[in-house]
Amino acid sequence: MKGGWGFVSFNDLTGLQNKVEMAVKQARFIGKETSRFYASNPVVEDVPVKIKENPALIPLSEKKQLLDEYNDAIWSTAGIQTSNLGYGDANKKTIFLNAAGSFITQERSDVTIRAVAIASKDGEVQQAGLSEGSRDDFRPVRKLHKDIKQLAQRAVDMLTVPTLKGGEYTVVLDPILAGVFVHEAFGHLSESDFVYENAQLKEIMTLGKVFGGPHLNIIDSASKAGLRGSFKYDDEGTRSTKTYLIREGKLTGRLHSRETAAKMNEKPTGNARAINYRHPPIVRMTNTYIEPGKCSFEEMIADIKDGVYAKNWYGGQPAWKCSLFLPGKHTGYATAKSRKWSGPSC
Repeated sequence: MKGGWGFVSFNDLTGLQNKVEMAVKQARFIGKETSRFYASNPVVEDVPVKIKENPALIPLSEKKQLLDEYNDAIWSTAGIQTSNLGYGDANKKTIFLNAAGSFITQERSDVTIRAVAIASKDGEVQQAGLSEGSRDDFRPVRKLHKDIKQLAQRAVDMLTVPTLKGGEYTVVLDPILAGVFVHEAFGHLSESDFVYENAQLKEIMTLGKVFGGPHLNIIDSASKAGLRGSFKYDDEGTRSTKTYLIREGKLTGRLHSRETAAKMNEKPTGNARAINYRHPPIVRMTNTYIEPGKCSFEEMIADIKDGVYAKNWYGGQPAWKCSLFLPGKHTGYATAKSRKWSGPSC
């Protein structure tokens, strides 16, 4: 109503009609424009869950024993100073109803495990991390003993690696770090609830603008089964899609809710997501990635005389000027520079 939203969260269906009336009342108090939503047909569907090994059925003692084994693997490596391990799993069932007649039930299970090994020697401190997850299956987190051992050794090895001299380099990113870079430096700029309210971003994120060479394709998709960011319907009841954000180097799409799609005269992409029932859905990425090309690693580095191969990540966030902290020893920054892809402006 009048371009505004009313939102009420609750966990007791008693007085449901009063909750709806409260949301309507709130919407009347804010906004000065006409509310617009992309028209959608009602959907009635119960989306089944296909759990292979349900983490909810694994005893807590068994999960702790597994973490103890991983922790012992870290501490069996000489030079380790600190270890940090965390595990979490959750089962989630969502029921979506709207005034148009949609009634969608979806269920999912999610598993995450993270490990950090910190090594030190003569005042030098280095760390290495591992983060793994699974959708609807506990089994992948059982098989990390070798990875955890390598993680600890990597932290120790980094104590003696050469220091990277600050300067400008050609940087090649491994698939993990490239995914983080695309997510932070480009993916967030494709979330339309931010774009349509920002005149500067509208100018930067103009459809058809060239962001890279014809080999560059960046995709966001929740429609591929089995990935942690996948689902059949988003939290507005919109079917998930495969959206080319960049196709052959050109900006061809962005991420939408039904509201942003209507305001920008584009189609919804199924990217309206809520953290949980306490929050209204907003436009956010799902599985965002660079589509694989045909160039091998050897071909990528063949003409690089002095460069950096950066692997994995510690974290990141978008900024108007993007600098990249490389894992391991470094002084200063390494700035991405490539003859094949200059990368998106941030």
